[in-house]
Amino acid sequence: MRHDNKDWGAYATNAGGKLFVLSKEPKCATIAATRDPMARRKRLFLLVEDFEDSRFMMRQLLEMAGYNVVEATDGEEAIELAVAEQPELILMDLSLPKLDGLSATRRIRQHRGLREVPIVAVSAHDSPGLRTEALAAGCDEYVTKPIDFDQLSSLLNRLLPGTPN
Repeated sequence: MRHDNKDWGAYATNAGGKLFVLSKEPKCATIAATRDPMARRKRLFLLVEDFEDSRFMMRQLLEMAGYNVVEATDGEEAIELAVAEQPELILMDLSLPKLDGLSATRRIRQHRGLREVPIVAVSAHDSPGLRTEALAAGCDEYVTKPIDFDQLSSLLNRLLPGTPN
């Protein structure tokens, strides 16, 4: 029950220029967010990471920095989401199930609308050979785990002018 003894449904309020939605239905928040003019201006990133804890932390930090994030847990899902969602940037783990990040990057680059989308390779291995291979596969940059978010922020500012700080 709400404070006014009415049943909970979707309830939205515009406070301080931000839209807040309280609902038991997850779809209500998604629908409201698409109507929020601030949400439309946020850049959409595709985060491809199979390790749940890493994915959770990266998503939280990116969302706190003002980005919208969609997630994929394997290379095949990354290709599907990249085509469907048309993100402005892709963070691609290289060690993935089903299809590795290098193969997924090569296939993403075959889609006309995704050829210019920056792809940042993310790896736990800092070897010159893997870095070279990632760049040859179509990645624009290469970062190692654990990710230094100050470094990532600088990288995003360089790859996407007008990126929030």
